[in-house]
Amino acid sequence: MSYLEYTVKSVPTGPRKIFYLNWPLTLLLIAVGSVGFLMLYSVAGGSFSPWAEPQMKRFGMGLVIMLIVAVVPIWFWRNLAGVAYGTSVLLLIAVEFFGSVGMGAQRWIDLGFMRLQPSELVKITMVMLLAAYYDWLPAKKTSRPLWVLIPVLVILFPTFMVLRQPDLGTSILLLTAGGAMLFLAGVHWAYFAGVIGAMGGLVAAVFQSRGTTWQLLKDYQYRRIDTFLDPSTDPLGAGYHITQSKIALGSGGWTGRGFMQGTQSRLNFLPEKQTDFIFTTLAEEFGFVGAISLLTLYALIVVFCVVTALATKDRFSSLMTLGIAFTFFLFFAVNMSMVMGLAPVVGVPLPLVSYGGSAMLVLMIAFGLVQSAHIHRPR
Repeated sequence: MSYLEYTVKSVPTGPRKIFYLNWPLTLLLIAVGSVGFLMLYSVAGGSFSPWAEPQMKRFGMGLVIMLIVAVVPIWFWRNLAGVAYGTSVLLLIAVEFFGSVGMGAQRWIDLGFMRLQPSELVKITMVMLLAAYYDWLPAKKTSRPLWVLIPVLVILFPTFMVLRQPDLGTSILLLTAGGAMLFLAGVHWAYFAGVIGAMGGLVAAVFQSRGTTWQLLKDYQYRRIDTFLDPSTDPLGAGYHITQSKIALGSGGWTGRGFMQGTQSRLNFLPEKQTDFIFTTLAEEFGFVGAISLLTLYALIVVFCVVTALATKDRFSSLMTLGIAFTFFLFFAVNMSMVMGLAPVVGVPLPLVSYGGSAMLVLMIAFGLVQSAHIHRPR
């Protein structure tokens, strides 16, 4: 039997595909989503509204979408990568003209039944396109300048558009995830050394531009940097968020104050307790044990994605799955670092736990792609 015949005969077809899902990964996603429901119920004072109930509905919809994406052959998603990326970029451009404004930023498109954040979508479509590109590109051309320039432009254009919204956190995630894809594809290390040197120069330029006519960041973004470096300089102003977050984290101790017993969140000292700072609520109520348990669930999700990537036979599936795993890792790593004072507050939600529609649905689509790679790999 040839390899092609083996591949065709060994890939499940029809309704049988459901039995070939990566069920441990699916159960882990449900477990993390359930943690989110629990915490949103808590921060609402023991009520399913206004956050827990909509979140549960979105997660249920996300599971259905994940299953639909999973049963579609992986080659279909490879062929659709360019269209998906182009659509997400067009939506980013549309935000410039028709976007809804919230909290001083123009990041959403109002669809009536939900507000879509295209910057969340482009995180995944960029990974898809880069994986398809390096699947198509012969290995000997991977590090040639012309063939490196193309994926760099694929990364930089949406990053620039997101930075204009302004959304510094997401733009950093796009740059980092894109760089990781180039590294995984085998681009020569000298390019990364050059980028690191340029980033050092950019950081210096950011600080030098402050207060000038060519200032590179918004004033509130500079205040976030100041707060990160020394929150005590303005504990009731710019440093309030991180100060209250650290108080909540510390007061939880080893086992926490108990479910719905967190004083920082219940008394509304903790800002954005249903979105960016929901991890501190969990740490206050369930302590170090609860925090490390959630971190373990996240780590296991990444491990199962990596195992799927290693088990696949084609370059697109492997690169895409590793890219999604790394992007997911960035989500929770940056959020947890942010609320613990280890990174500036850049507005990155905690995946599948923080309240929000676009981020959750896009993540479930991403895990549907991982499931599709798992189901359609040769056995």
